[in-house]
Amino acid sequence: MMSSEYPLPGSGKLTVLYEDNHLLAVVKPPGVLSQEDDTGEPDMVNLLKQDLKERYSKPGNVFVGLVHRLDRPVGGAMLFAKTSKAASRLSDSVRTRSFDKIYVALVQGAPEASSGRLVHYLSKDAKRNIVSVYDRPAADAKEAVLDYAVVASRGSCSLVVVRLLTGRSHQIRAQMAATGCPLLYDRKYGAAAVEGERDIALWSVSIGVSHPVTKEWMTFRSLPPMEEPWNRFDAEDYSRGLEKLPASGELR
Repeated sequence: MMSSEYPLPGSGKLTVLYEDNHLLAVVKPPGVLSQEDDTGEPDMVNLLKQDLKERYSKPGNVFVGLVHRLDRPVGGAMLFAKTSKAASRLSDSVRTRSFDKIYVALVQGAPEASSGRLVHYLSKDAKRNIVSVYDRPAADAKEAVLDYAVVASRGSCSLVVVRLLTGRSHQIRAQMAATGCPLLYDRKYGAAAVEGERDIALWSVSIGVSHPVTKEWMTFRSLPPMEEPWNRFDAEDYSRGLEKLPASGELR
């Protein structure tokens, strides 16, 4: 099944990018948790379980497997498994880095190099929920690698496309801030203060993975909504951004 929308219990509408008996690719709204935590606030796993139960009139428990996570303030394409076998195989894809994840971000200023690979070592303070960035190996720090390319710059803001090669907590946020270019509205990592609450300018635009059963390579895409701050750039910029990072993972 291809892209469609359904009411999402407690959280507006659910946009389904793709669905079959094994996979469910959706657009995660910013501000919604990826999985349940101790706050008891709505999360994608339980919202999707409820949605599937209602849409298909399923009795009993519904299986929804979390394959990867998006930070709470991040929106965009997100993939879930509908069977335990699919969950296991997709988790293997994540672990072996054959799970392609591309994001767009709006950052303050512009990186010194228009494209490149960032390699840092990240250590997370779980109590403060913040990541420290090191240029070389450090105690309790994990290697973090991403490729990026600047798509366009307007005023004091740049549109950057990013491919994650590792999946560390707050990775894009912390690594871009380490270059002197924090994401717009990301106060935790040094962005300029603005009035009111704003979601950070980070969006999951593309997920690519081998189907856990058919082995066909599948790509699921979601462009950010054309509202502030994303409307500082146009749809052509975002489409061009995806072309900056070809499927091989090597920058052009």
